[in-house]
Amino acid sequence: MPDTLEFKGFSRQAVAFLRGLAAHNDRDWFADHKAEYETAVLAPARAFVLAMGERLKRLTPGVRFDPRANGSLFRIYRDTRFSPDKSPYKTNLGILFWEGNGPRMDCPGYYFHLEPPTLMIGGGFYVFSRPLLERYRRTVADAEYGPELAAIVKKITARPGYTLGGEHYKRLPAGYDPDPAAAGLLLHDGLYAGCETPIPAELHSAALVDYCFARFKPIEPLHRWLVALVTGGFAD
Repeated sequence: MPDTLEFKGFSRQAVAFLRGLAAHNDRDWFADHKAEYETAVLAPARAFVLAMGERLKRLTPGVRFDPRANGSLFRIYRDTRFSPDKSPYKTNLGILFWEGNGPRMDCPGYYFHLEPPTLMIGGGFYVFSRPLLERYRRTVADAEYGPELAAIVKKITARPGYTLGGEHYKRLPAGYDPDPAAAGLLLHDGLYAGCETPIPAELHSAALVDYCFARFKPIEPLHRWLVALVTGGFAD
């Protein structure tokens, strides 16, 4: 593999850039530091996508990854058209590894989120489309598949530092009478789990791949359940 694609870690300059962008989120500052963004953040991020994607194949053979913007790499430019916050740039590095044939955001995946002073490693499905939400609810209410999901979630969240996200509703949807262990999962419009920690020393070396793999691994059963949901692997 060419040296330009060999992942050796993110430099401290990458962290400093993101901190600086958070403090000076404007076009002039970014223009003055764009070369720094491209060399200290974007270049190692592309190498990380390739290295991490290949490692994730051991866990999830069907995982997809693409070291380009709008592939695995989320663009740094914010869409401010419908937001009261007009800050032009995201102050994080977001990277997605997904599984499925549809658009990446319509698929379950593993997610890496660097936003100084923390690093978040997670996985799941951020927001279900309306048709998928209805399928999700029927599956959670199923006497077999709902308790299976509840057991997966319980095991993940029992691990120190892991939390569950995606709860959105205050009341259970009308007409559903799920297993009590799975009832709370019907309050979700997305389902994801992960852990957030202070930036580890591994960020600055090739050991980051091992670090992330170890933290993605407990999420794999949730990922597999969601892939079955999306692909129709459960009886509907």
